[in-house]
Amino acid sequence: MKLLIVVPCYNEEEVLADTHRQLSGVLSELRDEGLADEGGLLYVDDGSRDGTWALIKGFAVADSRVGGLKLAHNVGHQQALWAGMEWASLHADAAVSIDADLQDDIRSIRDMVKAYRSGADIVYGVRRERSSDTFFKKNTAQGFYRLMNALGGDVVYNHADFRLMSRRALQALMACPERNLFLRGMVAALGFPSAKVYYDRKERMAGESKYPLSKMISFALDGITSFSVRPLRYIAILGLLFILISVAVIVYAIVRYAAGETIQGWTSLLVSVWFIGGSILTALGIIGEYVGKIYKEVKRRPRYFIEEAAGMSVAQD
Repeated sequence: MKLLIVVPCYNEEEVLADTHRQLSGVLSELRDEGLADEGGLLYVDDGSRDGTWALIKGFAVADSRVGGLKLAHNVGHQQALWAGMEWASLHADAAVSIDADLQDDIRSIRDMVKAYRSGADIVYGVRRERSSDTFFKKNTAQGFYRLMNALGGDVVYNHADFRLMSRRALQALMACPERNLFLRGMVAALGFPSAKVYYDRKERMAGESKYPLSKMISFALDGITSFSVRPLRYIAILGLLFILISVAVIVYAIVRYAAGETIQGWTSLLVSVWFIGGSILTALGIIGEYVGKIYKEVKRRPRYFIEEAAGMSVAQD
């Protein structure tokens, strides 16, 4: 069995040396235990502006098991992860994806490999709890998972992008043509036999999180609009509700007029205008999200361009 560990990197100079040391140790342990006869590390540099790529090239020179892909510019975490998994789908029996900060427990990789050898094509790394998160992040993350499931999205609760996928699952994923990537939903939608490995998430070793609040919100919107059309249905329902309310108001107004009473209340009129106006703008914004995704899809632009490759015969492929 050939196992490839795919590590997307963006400005990870501060942590990458320690990350490499730990992941190399995992590969050696898997080989010694007979769980993975061959193994490798593939770092994907997502347009870093620090010394990340120089470190990756150094790792590749020192260790034949290491390879690197340098993307021409920053395309985002999901696209960079896709680039690594696309290469893995052609050159490995299975691949594990993990972030470079190693907040995910690398000891779980051993359990993932065991689950794979027992027949699982997809093994999800699932957090037991969120004690290391802030109150805000913990509650917003849990709310996101609940919302996704309520809207019909099939996502694994408390699972991010720490997972193992077999070559069969990887190749099936590569057959998906969309450019708007939400891998947590796409992988779950494949339907292959799966398993879960539970772990405790650690604090970041150094550096800063690459997912500030703005990116978290954008990522959540991508997930919702990529895997559910229910927001559009809710807009239609809201429109029907407004029609019913307007009919009731018209009937009320006619009755009051017939009784010879004037209609009082500019405040209620003002509030209703603002409320309906805000609802219309919200509806247009939601529709715009879907139209924008269609716009990106129909252009069919490549997901990424590789500027440079290093090690593990990557340059020849």
